[in-house]
Amino acid sequence: MSTQRGRLSRKRHVIVDTIGLLLVVLVTAASVQDRDGARPALEFLHELYERITLVWADGGCAGKLVDWAREKLQLTLEIVKRSDDPKGFVVLPRRWVVERTLSWISQHRRCVRDYERLPEHHEAMVLWSMTIIMRRRLAGAHARKAPK
Repeated sequence: MSTQRGRLSRKRHVIVDTIGLLLVVLVTAASVQDRDGARPALEFLHELYERITLVWADGGCAGKLVDWAREKLQLTLEIVKRSDDPKGFVVLPRRWVVERTLSWISQHRRCVRDYERLPEHHEAMVLWSMTIIMRRRLAGAHARKAPK
């Protein structure tokens, strides 16, 4: 789970699977703290996917949210922390998957800037862009398997 701040005071809270495909997206005001935006996103994840029991999250979700997720949703929320020795760029385990997904989403024009009036419309654009990405992958996989 990770967040991305847009240019016009919006923040995307996304939850992806282990290969980076979008499970949940929630768009909030940029003033909403990560842990406050993560709570409804985790509730929505739990409603849609009851079998998911482990979620990796960034440091912005640490604190009381970990206990809340365990007690209310029966989710284990593991925080992926940065090392204490900041020596240049370091790829964090599991975090790169979410960052790659945010990069995929940002390749679509309607998701680069916040053109939408309502957060729900921006969520729909993010879902649409991920649908396009998945369709292209499925079509590419099918095209490679087709006999010549």
